[in-house]
Amino acid sequence: PHPAAHRLRARPPGRAKAPPPSQHPLGEMAAPVAGRRCGRAAGLWDGLRRAPLPFPLRRRAHQQPRRSQGAGGLLAAQCERGLFQEVFPAPSAEEQLPGLLEPGRPPLTAYCGFDPTADSLHVGHLLVVMALLHFQRAGHNVIAMVGGATALLGDPSGRERAREPQSAERVRAQARGLRAGLERLFQNHRELFWAAGGGRLGQAALLDNASWLGRQPLLDFLGGAGGRLRMGTLLSRESCQARLRSPEGMSLAEFLYPALQAYDFLHLHLHHGCRIQVGGADQMGNIMTGYDLVTRMTGTDVFGITVPLITSTTGDKLGKTAGNAVWLNRDKTSPFELYQFFVRQQDNVVKK
Repeated sequence: PHPAAHRLRARPPGRAKAPPPSQHPLGEMAAPVAGRRCGRAAGLWDGLRRAPLPFPLRRRAHQQPRRSQGAGGLLAAQCERGLFQEVFPAPSAEEQLPGLLEPGRPPLTAYCGFDPTADSLHVGHLLVVMALLHFQRAGHNVIAMVGGATALLGDPSGRERAREPQSAERVRAQARGLRAGLERLFQNHRELFWAAGGGRLGQAALLDNASWLGRQPLLDFLGGAGGRLRMGTLLSRESCQARLRSPEGMSLAEFLYPALQAYDFLHLHLHHGCRIQVGGADQMGNIMTGYDLVTRMTGTDVFGITVPLITSTTGDKLGKTAGNAVWLNRDKTSPFELYQFFVRQQDNVVKK
């Protein structure tokens, strides 16, 4: 981990409790709008139909959906639980972020990116989605961003060789599948796990970075964001060093990937007031690049949070690349296979 990354200490007993639930309209899925925060916009997800679950979900009359802790205890609770692994940067994460998340403060906005390297989410995506849901349950706004532009370059993090090139048409088709999966997860959470207890649910928006990176002139990008990023810092990242040492080397497209991901953070900060980026543990280098860019161009304190990687019983990272993905699409992984995957996990892992 980066020396400035901080494993947040759990607060002692007595942290803030969740406010009593009250009836409230559920959070809307807001479309992008200009401004410092996510706002009301056209394109709300109200009309979406929830896809059927692979098995019936029944809740007894006396059961209430489990709530997150109040916003003030969100960080400590999820770090203690093990869902939040690292918070960056250490000084402001410890001194400022807990206060910004206190009840009664304006809601923050957190985002996570999902590159459409396949047409479905898989189990490896679950923890970052859960992190967004915990922010939303604490009353904060969240953005699930599909990387329709960055998927054309390919993230070099954790890879020994370059990804196979994909056509723009294929990436667009896969992005549609990813959006459908994200819509289904957020809607199922909203309707099946939140509605019965009421309370304020933060807004959730689904965006695609192709809508801004696709219109970004190259020279404007290099002269603006490119002028604020330091080559030495980018070259020092472990993902870059590992690829440079490999026989295949590293392409310019892969080298620029962290810069484009950093620009995503900047764009979401400027247009949606986003101050928190969430990602897997292998994304810390890219998150730090985004932190550098946003703070240098705006002077605002922003933060990064990583979650653990979900691995197989042999300790291998789950995903399409490793060939061991457990898909969140019943046409690709049957409900029984999904059930069996979790049955085989260690109890302490599932508990998180």
